[in-house]
Amino acid sequence: MDSLIEESASLEPAPVPAVFSPPLSDKERSKLRHLQGSSQGQGKQFVFRRSLLDELFEVNHIRTIYHMFIALLILFILSTLVVDFIDEGRLVLDFDLLVYVFGQFPLVVITWICMFLSVLVVPYSLFHTWASHYHESRHGTLWSLLLGALFLLYQGLGLGFLPTFVVVKNSFPPASCFIIILEQVRLMMKAHSYIRENVPKVLALAKDKSSSSPVSPLIPQLSHYIYFLFAPTLIYRDKYPRNPIIRWSYVASKLLQVLGCLFYAYYVFVRLCIPQFRSISQQLFDLRAMVLCVFNSILPGVLVLFLAFFAFLHCWLNAFAEMLRFADRMFYKDWWNSTSFANYYRTWNVVVHDWLYYYVYCDFLWVSKRFRAAGMLLVFTMSAVVHEYILAICFGFFYPVLFCLFMCFGMMFNFILHDRRKGPIWNVIMWTALFLGQGVIICLYSQEWYAQRYCPLQEVYATQTCSYIYLANNLLNQFFFFFLNEPRHFKCSATVFCRIFSKVF
Repeated sequence: MDSLIEESASLEPAPVPAVFSPPLSDKERSKLRHLQGSSQGQGKQFVFRRSLLDELFEVNHIRTIYHMFIALLILFILSTLVVDFIDEGRLVLDFDLLVYVFGQFPLVVITWICMFLSVLVVPYSLFHTWASHYHESRHGTLWSLLLGALFLLYQGLGLGFLPTFVVVKNSFPPASCFIIILEQVRLMMKAHSYIRENVPKVLALAKDKSSSSPVSPLIPQLSHYIYFLFAPTLIYRDKYPRNPIIRWSYVASKLLQVLGCLFYAYYVFVRLCIPQFRSISQQLFDLRAMVLCVFNSILPGVLVLFLAFFAFLHCWLNAFAEMLRFADRMFYKDWWNSTSFANYYRTWNVVVHDWLYYYVYCDFLWVSKRFRAAGMLLVFTMSAVVHEYILAICFGFFYPVLFCLFMCFGMMFNFILHDRRKGPIWNVIMWTALFLGQGVIICLYSQEWYAQRYCPLQEVYATQTCSYIYLANNLLNQFFFFFLNEPRHFKCSATVFCRIFSKVF
C-alpha cells in the first residue's frame, strides 16, 4: 500500500505534503525514477520521507537503546563529580576543555560570514554573467573558459586558501578549526553543484538552434540559491519537496540533543581519553602498552562515532530541514545493518555520497565508461584526501593514519566485503573491523597530539608517544651512523616526518 501511495503521489501535479512517506526500497526508487525521468531529467530525485531514526524511535524497544545512552551520560557526569569531590574536596564544575576547543569564537563567526557572503555573491554572479552573454557572444568557448577559470580560481583561492590561512595564522583550537574547515568543504561542494547543475541547461538551449526561448528562465532566482546554501543537501535543485508547517518543538528537541551530544563527547574525552594518554605520554615505547592502548581506545572511539553520527547526520540536519520545511530527510540509511563495507560507505552519509556519486563517479564514467574501477578509486582517493586534509588542519599536524586506513584497508574491504556478502556473520565482521579502526584512529591521533606537546625535537631519548614506528627510528640512526659516522636520535618519528614533509613541499 505504501508503494502504491508513493507512485500515485508521484503522478500528481502537486503532491500533498501533509504526510511523510516511508523510505523507498531500491526497486521502488528505480520505478519512481523511471516515471519521473522524462519530466525532471536524470539525477537524484527528492521525495517526501522521514529520517530512519525518527521512525525507529516510535518503537519502544528501539527507544530504550536511546534511553540507555542517556543513562550512560548521567553516569559519566556523576563519575566526574564524584572524582572531583574526592580529589578537590568540593564540586568542580568547570569546562576548561570545552572553553579551550571552542576558543576565538568571535573570529570564527566573522570568518564564516565572509565565507558565506563570498559563496553567495561570486558563483551566482559568475553564472548569471556567463548565461546572460553566452548566446550573444561570438566566442562562446573562450567566454566559457574565462569565467570557468575565474570560478576555479575562486574555489582554490577564495574558498580553499584564505580560510585555511586564517585558521593556521590565528592558531584556532580544534573545534573552531572544524567549524571553519567543514564549512569550507561544504560551501565548495555547494558551489560546484550549483554550477554543475545549471550549466548543462544553458548549453542544451544553445544547441537547440531552432528554439527562440530566452535564457533568463534558466537562471535560478537568488532566493532559490540562498535556500540551497542552507538546505541539508549538496545536490542543487530549483525546487525541493516542502512540508506545510514548521514544528518548532521538533527543532528545539534536535538542537538540545546536539548540545547534549557535545557534553557527552566532552565527558568521553575527560573520563576515558585524557587520563589514559596523559599518563603514558612520557613513557618509553612498549609494544604491549601500544596494543593495550589501541584496545582501550575502542570504547571512546565507538562512542565518538555514534555521537558524531547522531549529533550531525540526524539531529543537526533534521533541525535545519525542519526550519526550512525540507521534506526529504534521507540523510543516512540503515548503515548499522550493512554486511559489506561497500554498502556501509553508501549508507553512512547519504548527503556526501550523493555528491561523490553524481559529480565524481558518474562524471568520470561520462568521460570514460570502461574504467569503473578507476572511477571508484578516484572517489576513494578524493574522500580520503579531504578527510585527511580536515584532520591535518584541525589538529595542526600531518599524520596520515586515516588516509592509510581509508586507502588500504577501506579499499580492500570494499572489494572483499562486497554486496554479495550476506548473512549475520558478515555484519559481525563489519562491526569488528569498524570498532578496531576507531580504536586505532583515537589511539594514534591522541598519542601524536601529546607528542607534539611533550616531545620537542631537540631532546635525545624517545618516548612512547613519539616512537610508535620504533624500527624506523633505528633504521634512521643506523643510516646516519653508517654514512656520516654520526648517530642521530629522533624524538618523535611522526613529528619529524610531518616537519620534513612540510619543509619539502
